Amino acid sequence: MPTLEENRITWETYEWPQGGDEWSWEWGGVAAQWYGSLLPRIHRWVPAGTILEIAPGFGRWTQFLKDVGRELIVVDLSERCIDACRERFADAHNISYHVNDGRTLGMVADRSVDLAVSFDSLVHVEADVIESYLAELSRTLAPSGVGYLQHSNLGCYLEELRWGRRLERRLKVPSRLKERLEQSGRTTRNLHMRAQSVTAELVADLCGKVGLQCIGQELINWGGPILNDCFSAVTPVGSRWGQDHRVLRNPEFMAEVAGISRREHLYRT
Repeated sequence: MPTLEENRITWETYEWPQGGDEWSWEWGGVAAQWYGSLLPRIHRWVPAGTILEIAPGFGRWTQFLKDVGRELIVVDLSERCIDACRERFADAHNISYHVNDGRTLGMVADRSVDLAVSFDSLVHVEADVIESYLAELSRTLAPSGVGYLQHSNLGCYLEELRWGRRLERRLKVPSRLKERLEQSGRTTRNLHMRAQSVTAELVADLCGKVGLQCIGQELINWGGPILNDCFSAVTPVGSRWGQDHRVLRNPEFMAEVAGISRREHLYRT
């Protein structure tokens, strides 16, 4: 995976043809993705007092989060992204904007955040960055604050990926086997830039090391057949949201996406 600096350069130079909304096409649009996939997963924690959004890009989710929080703090390592959000939401007076180093939240006060969210962004960062952000959330979340983060789970498949690479390197691999590799997701192609050192289990373990508890994890097949992503809900130890760690394997996530898209097209004018 790219380094933080390479990530910064990537998003500084990306064209952002639809302000990031281009990544919601499989849902039928960004509003369909928000109301169909994301809001149902965080609805119990909104509206909230202070919301922190990590890595907003050009504001794909900011446009919705600003309306469910009294205050919204957006933090991104790309100055261009923060400038774009500041311009896009110039009429919103409850948003503060910050450029960070891609791993820390020094601009956020201790125990001040009621809900921290990051969707479709931290999937691209490795374990050291996830660990740093979890430590920062341990400091910045309110006593019953919640963090809801989408991150990679690709680390669970490294051995199978290595096996797939070895087969791909063989010049005489039968075409049917290549097709089966593609269909299974055990190939070097189209890994969606997911971090390879991160797993759901690792994130849950890291939470315990920094004073957080991981209360729920949903393993999903974002964009392919393997459970390459995870939604993790975390909260401080002693939070009113505390519960035993629960894990759901959801290989039907992309089927959910397809259903949302079908409904969206039915009612679109």
